[in-house]
Amino acid sequence: MNQFSKTLSALFLAVTLVSVVGCSSTSQKEGTGEYVDDAVITTKVKAAIFNEPTLKSTEINVETFKGVVQLSGFVNSQADINKAVSLARSVKGVTSVKNDMRLK
Repeated sequence: MNQFSKTLSALFLAVTLVSVVGCSSTSQKEGTGEYVDDAVITTKVKAAIFNEPTLKSTEINVETFKGVVQLSGFVNSQADINKAVSLARSVKGVTSVKNDMRLK
């Protein structure tokens, strides 16, 4: 199989997966619009944490369901927890933040 065929196959697979996942509903009966909104919120919260030089973004996990952001992982200090929660709350669309982060 030449490089063009491999690239075309990979592109087709990616488009198919995005189409299927983007149109499906999760097991919690979340509608497609809510799923997309939550994905956008998660991405924005992750970006805010990543852009904060005092935080190690690889140590903080972000999940969103119906506007509620859950932060988990292990961080170095209470100040890191407070900063991550504050950043998450500042993102448009976040209705509340659940803090499940723990100190190392």
